[in-house]
Amino acid sequence: MKDNYSNEVEMLARAGVVKRKKTRPRIGVFGVGYFKYWGQFEGLLEDMYQKQAVFIAKIEALDSVEIVDFGMVDDVSKAYDIVPKLNAANLDLIFCDMLTYATSSTFGVIIKSINIPIVLVALQPDKAMDYNNASTYLQLYNDDICALPEFAGVAVRMGKPVPQMIIGTLHDDPAAEAEIEEYCRIAAVLHDLKTSKIGHIGHPIEAMLDMHSDSTMLTAHFGVHIVQCEAHEIVSQYNQADEDEIEAVKERILAFFDTPDPVSDPISEKLRDTDLHIAAQVTVALEKFVKAKKLDGLAYYYDGPEDSVTRVVMSNLIVGNSLLQGAGFPMCGESDLKTCIAMLIMERLGIGGSFAEFHPVDFKEDFVLVGHDGPHNIAIAEGQPVLRSLKKYHGKPGFGAGVEFKIKEGPITMLSINSTYEGKMKFIIAEGESIAGPIPPTGNTNTRGFFKPDVRTFLKRWIKEGPTHHFALGVGHHAAAIQKIADYLNIESVVIHQ
Repeated sequence: MKDNYSNEVEMLARAGVVKRKKTRPRIGVFGVGYFKYWGQFEGLLEDMYQKQAVFIAKIEALDSVEIVDFGMVDDVSKAYDIVPKLNAANLDLIFCDMLTYATSSTFGVIIKSINIPIVLVALQPDKAMDYNNASTYLQLYNDDICALPEFAGVAVRMGKPVPQMIIGTLHDDPAAEAEIEEYCRIAAVLHDLKTSKIGHIGHPIEAMLDMHSDSTMLTAHFGVHIVQCEAHEIVSQYNQADEDEIEAVKERILAFFDTPDPVSDPISEKLRDTDLHIAAQVTVALEKFVKAKKLDGLAYYYDGPEDSVTRVVMSNLIVGNSLLQGAGFPMCGESDLKTCIAMLIMERLGIGGSFAEFHPVDFKEDFVLVGHDGPHNIAIAEGQPVLRSLKKYHGKPGFGAGVEFKIKEGPITMLSINSTYEGKMKFIIAEGESIAGPIPPTGNTNTRGFFKPDVRTFLKRWIKEGPTHHFALGVGHHAAAIQKIADYLNIESVVIHQ
């Protein structure tokens, strides 16, 4: 994931886009063991501390988290002592390092008293014991998984879910190290959900009933704060933009986007100078607005009076939003707050998160076009994104520059967040493949999405779960990680089975 992040930073720098500083979640680590062993086996305690140091070094090597080391809990008194410390540390996730067998008294009060996600980590130092030269000491040295069933059982008895766990070896285990990194990225998501400010302007398009959200319930379920903003705040910045600022942004845009001649769509044209100027001026205004309001994302839809400056500005946010989205600030058209949060989750996981919906199906090749006509995450584009001038935005007021691209080829993940009849949230998740091939040159994004077992069956299964028509689209297969986030948020989730 670090390589992908570096590639995105380099690519976006061409457009003068400064990638947001990576979130550094606070992760607590404590080890567990059994105090009676230390007097029985000289040197075992020191070996336990060394094992924990190796594990902590693995996390530190990721260079993306802040670690709080709480030492070792090896009896019930220390378990009670550590609870207020864990609660006071403002942690996003906790790793419990299963160093050797430990009685569940070292864990029971912790799991009962802590509402922070806990991951049990059982990484034994040897891939296998040397059975011909084995000893009780060596068994205890490698007894990392021994207490996992006991800890799971006591979690259930305390009325808590069984914690997630990592099982593997302490050395030379890429699968275990990938899991450690994934949980650190999950911690970043959880951190930013608790602290993000998502701007909201206007309202969903009239009659789009699936789109409406209760801002208070979004805070209740995710922790984000919804900042109610006004269109005139961006318009004021637009009116104040000077020509030097606008020309600088024009250069950034032209350095990043291709501007080809029109192809088959009669409503598209080669990018007009007037549309480029408006897009650049709106980008100046939008970047200043986001900075002034200290926003981490924005969901918007606002008509404005016909032929007004407000309509010009609010219908030409696409280019600026796409640049901001590539920098790590999810921007969502049609006032879709739920999808904006889905895009934030994907961005903080490091997998992109572009605004998407289903377009026509190709029944000849068995795929569905996946894309949208609004802002997109250019950080996950396949090839150079395109700008076209559109004579009209279908179904919406205004005209101007449109962003066109397809996302990177390979595995993809989709996340739709909807609210249920009972007022709760639901995650609908699916995995598929983005495969190379032509897309319609309409000034919109479109990706050829292939899903198993076939496109008809997949679409029926997806729709059966009651999604909204929008979703976040990211690169890689990450359904399991997103489902863990849903579990930590106590939100219902379903993965569409292939």
